[in-house]
Amino acid sequence: MLAGWVVVSAALFYIVLLFLVATYGDRASRNRSAPNAGFVKRYSARPTLYALSLAVYCTSWTFFGSVGLAARTGWDFIGIYTGPILVFTVGYPLVRHIVAVSKAQRITSVADFISARYGKSQTVAMVATLIAVVGSVPYIALQLKAVSSSLAATVLQSQSGSAADLSLPFIGDIALLVAVAMALFAILFGTRHTDATEHQEGLMLAVATESLVKLIAFISVGVFVLTVLFDGPTAMFQAAAEAGDILPLYGSMNWGQLAVFTLLSSMAVLLLPRQFHVAVVENNNRQELKRAAWLFPLYLVAINLFVVPIAIAGRTTLGPEVSGDLFVVALPLSTESVFFVIAAFIGGLSAATAMVIVAAVALSIMISNQIVLPILLRRSPAHFAGRDMTQTVLNVRRVAIFAVLALGYLYYEVAGDSAALASIGLLSFAAIAQLAPAFLGGLIWRRATARGAVAAMVIGFATWFYTLLLPSFANSSAALATLVAEGPFQQLWLRPEHLFGSQLPPLTHAVIWSLAANILGFVIFSLTRKPLPLERLQADSFVHNALPNTGTLLAHRRSWRGSVTVEELQQTIARYLGLERTERAFNAYAKDNRVDLTPYILADPALVSHSEQLLASAIGAASSRLVFSLLMQKADAQGRVPLALLDDASQAIQYNRDLLQSALDHVWQGIAVFDINLRLICWNQHFRGFLNLPTEFGQVGKSLGDVVRYGVENGHFGEGNPASMIDNRLKQMVEAPNIFEETFLPTGQILEVRTNRMPDGGIVVTYTDVSERAAGKRSLEEVNQALEERVKVRTEELTRLNAQLEQASHMAHEANISKTKFLAAAGHDILQPLNAARLYTTALGESLSDDRHLQSAHNIEAALSSVEDILSALLDISRLDAGGMTIEQTVFPLDELLEQLHVEFSPMAEAKSLTFRFIKCGLFVRSDRHLLRRLLQNLISNAIKYTPSGRVTVGCRRGFHRATLHIFDSGIGIPISKQKEIFGEFQRLESGIRAAPGLGLGLSIVERLSDILEHPIELESRLGKGTRFSVSLPVARPLGLPQPVAPKPPAATAHLQGMIVLCIDNEAQILDGMRKLLEGWGCRVLTAANQDQANTAIEAQRRRSGELPDAVLVDYHLDGGMRGVEVLARLRWRFEGGLPGVLITADRTTGVSEEAAAKNMPVLNKPLKPAALRAVLQQLAKPARRETAPAAE
Repeated sequence: MLAGWVVVSAALFYIVLLFLVATYGDRASRNRSAPNAGFVKRYSARPTLYALSLAVYCTSWTFFGSVGLAARTGWDFIGIYTGPILVFTVGYPLVRHIVAVSKAQRITSVADFISARYGKSQTVAMVATLIAVVGSVPYIALQLKAVSSSLAATVLQSQSGSAADLSLPFIGDIALLVAVAMALFAILFGTRHTDATEHQEGLMLAVATESLVKLIAFISVGVFVLTVLFDGPTAMFQAAAEAGDILPLYGSMNWGQLAVFTLLSSMAVLLLPRQFHVAVVENNNRQELKRAAWLFPLYLVAINLFVVPIAIAGRTTLGPEVSGDLFVVALPLSTESVFFVIAAFIGGLSAATAMVIVAAVALSIMISNQIVLPILLRRSPAHFAGRDMTQTVLNVRRVAIFAVLALGYLYYEVAGDSAALASIGLLSFAAIAQLAPAFLGGLIWRRATARGAVAAMVIGFATWFYTLLLPSFANSSAALATLVAEGPFQQLWLRPEHLFGSQLPPLTHAVIWSLAANILGFVIFSLTRKPLPLERLQADSFVHNALPNTGTLLAHRRSWRGSVTVEELQQTIARYLGLERTERAFNAYAKDNRVDLTPYILADPALVSHSEQLLASAIGAASSRLVFSLLMQKADAQGRVPLALLDDASQAIQYNRDLLQSALDHVWQGIAVFDINLRLICWNQHFRGFLNLPTEFGQVGKSLGDVVRYGVENGHFGEGNPASMIDNRLKQMVEAPNIFEETFLPTGQILEVRTNRMPDGGIVVTYTDVSERAAGKRSLEEVNQALEERVKVRTEELTRLNAQLEQASHMAHEANISKTKFLAAAGHDILQPLNAARLYTTALGESLSDDRHLQSAHNIEAALSSVEDILSALLDISRLDAGGMTIEQTVFPLDELLEQLHVEFSPMAEAKSLTFRFIKCGLFVRSDRHLLRRLLQNLISNAIKYTPSGRVTVGCRRGFHRATLHIFDSGIGIPISKQKEIFGEFQRLESGIRAAPGLGLGLSIVERLSDILEHPIELESRLGKGTRFSVSLPVARPLGLPQPVAPKPPAATAHLQGMIVLCIDNEAQILDGMRKLLEGWGCRVLTAANQDQANTAIEAQRRRSGELPDAVLVDYHLDGGMRGVEVLARLRWRFEGGLPGVLITADRTTGVSEEAAAKNMPVLNKPLKPAALRAVLQQLAKPARRETAPAAE
């Protein structure tokens, strides 16, 4: 058995420690300049302390009752905690709004909140206070029962672990002792000053400490159960399974009960007096709410982790003999684990004391402000008119604390043993829920009135009393038991637990009927009359908190003045707040608003409103209004007229302000207006939102310096010297007009700030979020920079590529020159043997007389001509592709070119019996005569070749600046599908192959020549009908060209017989073939392979006959790099005679032709055509001349 003195000593030590913690917190708050004074005020600590203080919600019901409820009903206890978790997570905006409204209205309690919403109605305040007191008494009784039961079970326990008698020698009832101790603690730390809105730092630090203690204690018991009592969770569940009837309890969940618990707990976490006091009155700023939004739910989860394991362990180990509410203490007692027994007891004591102390303080404020003081002031206004009320207020609150705890003890004595801890707690939750319709409805419904609020609370509370509270006393009275069982007058349908025959569980039954009646009464009675002016005014402040409070709206209303002086106001406030606090508050008001508060002057509406708000922080909104009503009645003989005027003025100003505020709130910019003294007079929601300003900055009269200082001190605009930063920012904003940008570091937004001066000297400041524009600007700059870099890289790359291209172009040009030289050389080398063969064949044909052999020679010559045509076509294509042909544009008559072509192709047409016709046009065209002739030769040749019968016509049509030359034939035609294909190399149609021999290169050459000459070609053909090729030519004006002179026919005496011809060629076969051909024509032939041999041959001829050669036939390419043109020039210089020369070459380039023309040398191309050679020689032939050379020396 554990020694009783050990537990008592531990409890006393804990209580002393709690006193020390509270004392430290109070001293630190009073002396903030001390080094350790900032502990409860530092932003890093205060939000955490605030969140832990909210854990006052976890009372002995949590510590003891949750385990008992889990042991009896399974998972139902979870609903007690899901409600608060949902409120502070999902309902966080609602909590934030309630706190903001309370700060603006200087709310002191939940009853004061409801009263202020409904026009500061004293009736509403009194009804709400009575419900809160009655609803809290069972809860206080629950704490007394839990602490006394655990103390008795610990100190006076029996061997079974069940609780013994709760009376102690020399002390009396343990519950009474606990109640007295808690009352003393609440009085010492909860009634130090009358201003209820001034934070009780010592009390809150003690409550936060108790929250940690009970959390650690409960978790310690849970760890003890799982590690000491059982060898891990598996062993515990195995033991429970062997018991048989334990685990099935946790296999399902009563969703209806869970929903009811969640609903009640979500209301209780806001409306319980202690919760409202901690969550709203003790809140400093929004940062504390943000911290609580996640830390408080996390705390609730942590403290409930071991509820089910402890419940299972208790039922498995202790059995049904021990109450489930005592499992937390009884389990360590069963193993005599001293440390865990003391931890369990201290944890339960901590949970109970925190709740009782805070609840007693909150209820005492409500009782004094909403009930006692109004009664005293109304019944004896003259008696209290000149008295100092500060001590009276504090004494009333202290008496109220004792009274509340006395009521709790009385309830415990009457009904405490008849119910489990959870049942008592739920009874209290259901009572407090009767405030919810008036509380929450006032935040969303402007039409709600004080009449509706009072009716709702009275009806709902009466229904709760009848359906839930009355049955809880049934065991203490036979009459009550009969009433509960049979109903009044034996009317079963009116039985408290079965109204109208409903068969719901008692709690669910009472909650549904009471809340339904409450809401119905709220709506119906609110609709019975219109809201009063002050009710409408307050509704605007509560439904949306974007507007200033009532008092501040009168700041600019100067038309009304009462008969109350500043001194009278100050004396009235001092009676309740004390002289020192009142003077400090009035001096701050005078400094902030830069007004003169000389005692004898009349107070303006702004000061009256401010004084009313100041007094409301001490005695509540309703009592404050009552005090000022009495003050104005005393000062003004007209009674309520000044107050009525004040209400009317407030209503009118509020209406106009509503319109303005609504317009401002719909502007997406942040707007703030400051007067000439830089005091805030108007703003919208975005102003506070952009700057992340707390609620207290949304008040008229807040200075611009305070706004700037708050941002600088919280690091919103970077680091630096705070004083210097504040001065610079104020200078920027005051020097209107001005525009600048700044980065708001907490959100990363870039704000454009514009300041403009108003006519009265004030300034208008607008904040515009230009983050997207700035980001776009930065992106554009980055893109421009990247683009510049890319341009630079691309430029360098392009420069490099241009250099490479230039080099490649140079190489290509060199390669083209090489290719051209190669083609010329190749043409020469290929055509040389062909030329020799042509010469031999011609010579052979002229020497034969047998027709059969002669035909064979002609066939050989025809085959050689075909080979020549093939090679010529291939060389032309090569030169065209290589760009080796140079265009020589000239103006010439088209008829002249057509006449030559007619002469050339007439024999070919006559051989096929075709009608070959040329139509003259008389036009001059601009083109390259040679290349155009080659183009037309291919087209006319194809027309004749692929026309079996019919006609071929060549004619010209004149157009605008151009002429179109048409070649018509009636040949085999070309299919449409093949009309593009035929322009490729070696492409022939099957019908064409059958019609005539060929290679398929003619049209390929035509297309290339057309591209070079820029003479477009069109094709139109119908299969079996014929074909039309059209060539577009540019028309030119005649340039007065000389008329061609018809060549004179050769003289009759001009024959080749005896003509001396010198042949120069580096090929022996060529020379031999030329000799045989020319000798067959009767010529005397001299041959030479180079210049030296030529000199020798001419010298020998001159010595023999004294004659020089009549003609010199010289090849262009000779050995040793010599050219035939140079050789002939040297021979002419050596022999001082005009030696006629003919250049024979396979090189068809323009340069060779020009060089030969400069030397007066006709050009014959290889393979040499004998007819062409005969014609040239006949032109060069003349009468025999004899020239005797001078004798050699």
